Amino acid sequence: MKFMTWPIPALLVWGASWLIFKGVQTLGVSETMAFIGCTFLGGFLSTLVGTPMRKALIVLGFPLSMLASSSTLSVPPIGWLLLLGLIVLVYPRKAWRDAPLFPTPKRALREMQQHITLPAGARILDAGSGLGDGLLALRDAFPRAELHGVEMSWPLRVLSAMRCSFAKIRQGDIWLVDWRSFDMVYLFQRPESMPRAVEKAEAELRRGAWLISLEFEAQALIPSAILTCRDGRPVWMYQVPFNHRAKRGDL
Repeated sequence: MKFMTWPIPALLVWGASWLIFKGVQTLGVSETMAFIGCTFLGGFLSTLVGTPMRKALIVLGFPLSMLASSSTLSVPPIGWLLLLGLIVLVYPRKAWRDAPLFPTPKRALREMQQHITLPAGARILDAGSGLGDGLLALRDAFPRAELHGVEMSWPLRVLSAMRCSFAKIRQGDIWLVDWRSFDMVYLFQRPESMPRAVEKAEAELRRGAWLISLEFEAQALIPSAILTCRDGRPVWMYQVPFNHRAKRGDL
């Protein structure tokens, strides 16, 4: 399932779990045993996706939907439609190819200043700023920088602007924003997005600028520095011009 675009793997597993759950009941299997079996199925299939967060979403999807559909927490059809509408509003389908709403931990980037020196007033872009947690962490690391954010979802953009009045945040597509004027671009995306980010950074970032990625490595590049957050996740730091890893065919 690693070759499928997220969230298609999760939707397939959730749908299959429900089909099997209903199917085995017609064969006389009790609801409890069917529930346990389908939950274990989700756990097994979650091993086929890459990140811990995605594994958790696949594992929990069926049990949570089962709970929401139970007699004690009955959700009418209109409720599911309203929930789906809210999800689409907050997280547009166009943004599914990018990262879901995973916040940057507090003070996760503080030690970056030990590896990177930026002048006062340096321009930093949080590409996919979500609710503003990345901007808060960037301000903690570089308090004298000029911070900018771009976010596809307009409700999230409004909420992040309320939390981060110190930053200039606009609604838009991170892949359409011009990165040329920035001294640093910060990403907390997903593994599939990193090749595209590297391509854009090489085309637009000026010499000496930085591409920063929380957790996910740009596998084609040799990092200029690596920082380990307090929760154990890496922060990958790449400075233009990038150093590329040798391809197998070049060895």
